[in-house]
Order: sequence, then C-alpha cells, then structure tokens
Amino acid sequence: MEYLLHILIFITIYIILAQSLVLVAGFGKMISLSHAGFYGIGAYTTAILSINYGLPFLITLPLAMIISGIIALMISLIALRTVEDYFIICTLGIQIILFSIMNNWMSLTRGPLGIPGIPALSIFGYEFNNKISFLILSIILTSIVFFILRNITKSAFGKVLIALSEDEIYTQSIGKNVYLTKIITFTLGAMIAAIPGVLYAHYISYIDPSSFTVNESIFILSIVIIGGMRNLIGALIAACFLVILPEVLRFIGFSDTIAANIRQIIYGASLVIVMFNPKSLIERVLFKRKMNNIS
Repeated sequence: MEYLLHILIFITIYIILAQSLVLVAGFGKMISLSHAGFYGIGAYTTAILSINYGLPFLITLPLAMIISGIIALMISLIALRTVEDYFIICTLGIQIILFSIMNNWMSLTRGPLGIPGIPALSIFGYEFNNKISFLILSIILTSIVFFILRNITKSAFGKVLIALSEDEIYTQSIGKNVYLTKIITFTLGAMIAAIPGVLYAHYISYIDPSSFTVNESIFILSIVIIGGMRNLIGALIAACFLVILPEVLRFIGFSDTIAANIRQIIYGASLVIVMFNPKSLIERVLFKRKMNNIS
C-alpha cells in the first residue's frame, strides 16, 4: 500500500506539471524546455524558506509561485521576441542556466550536496506526515489546478489562446495583443509549475539539482505531446501511463536500468508516431469514444 501511495503522489505531481505545460505549449504555442527549471524554483524556494525562516506551507507556496512567476516574466520579455525553433533553443538555454544556478550557488542551494531535512508539510498545525494524508492534499491541489486551467481555456482569454495556436498572424490582425498574451501565459504556466515543486520538496524532504534537469523538462513535454497539446484530460492520462510504465516493467522482472530504457523507447516511439499525425495517441482514443457515444 505504501508503494502504491508513493506512485499515486508522483502521478499527481506530474499531472500538475503536464497540465501547466499544456497551457504554455498547447494553448500558447510555446514549446518550452525550461519547465523543470520552474519546478525546481518551487522546490528550492519552499526548502530554503521553511528551513531557514520556519515559514509554513501556506506562505511558502504563494511565495514560490510569485518568485517563479517573476523569473518567468523577466525571461519571457526576452525569450518571446524569438519564434518557434529559436524559442525552443532559448528555453533550453534558460533551463541550463537555472540548473547551473541550482548546482553552483553553494551558499544558497548547497549545490550538488542538495538540501536535506525539509520539514513535513503542515497546514494550521496539522502535519501531512503520512502518505495517505499527503495524497489527499495532492489530489485536492491537482483538482484545483485542473479546474482553474479548464476555466481559463474556456474563457475569453482561452479563446484568444486557441486562435493564437491556430494562426498567430490572424489573431494579431483582429487586434489581439499576441506578445502580451504569450507573456501572461508563459508566466502563469511557470507559477503553476512551482506548485508540484513545493509538494515534491516537502514529500521527499530532500532536494538536489539532479531532479530538475533538461531530461526532466523533456519528459514533461513528452507527457504533453502524447496526451494532446490542448488536452488537459489527455495530459492526465499520459502522466499516469508514463509514471506507472517503469513500475509495471519492474513487476514483470526487468531491472531498474532496463525498465527506464524501455520507458524511454516507448515514449520516444510514441513521439515519432505523433509526428505523422497531429492528433496525439490519447486524443485519438478520446475522440473515437466521444463519437461512439454521440452515435
């Protein structure tokens, strides 16, 4: 049971990460490879504030989101002056810079030594020091994020994002400020990405830069592509699939190294398949089921 709860907690963390990137990459048409960096900002912010200053979760969470948002805002003012492939390369550079800061700022982040002893998450004196209570809190936060993102995508702002992702020039021609819309979207996505970082830090109680690498950004982007670039439900299903997959392979009898490699092969193959069809694998399944229900 403890093992199952552990997997479910990680699934909720990756669902939030993937859905926040759906907003940026799917609706905002900004393929970003820096998402793990903002995930790490959330983790390091809550770790430093809770250990050094004794601040509770209800204060460190919004502060982590604000700090991540401010950094994303400053980055977006420059990065969003580039387009398409150049933007992807720019976000890759941002990810490398953020990782280097985490790995080399010894006085603040302790570099590769990491930050141990992060206290258990507590709200109004109640400590979430067991997996069941932590999972319930994670599910609640995941549901809140999903509700917020769903309402954003269905709002007037969301309609602008959909138009932008379909045809940026047309969106600009009808008087919409594409540059400002992208800045808001990128910043909001980074702020939401800080939430699972806070959860991860308090759950593991130890963080180091190896959890927030370029490979992690690629993995999050893979979840989004497989689940569907503008599909929040698809991102949820894809996150479950890719997190559970290596665990299933271990049960079959593969070693950890082989299981990880097979996971890489499977989602790499999925990406190749998706490239031949704009609709994701999961999106096609959901669409087919919807059409069957209608008929």
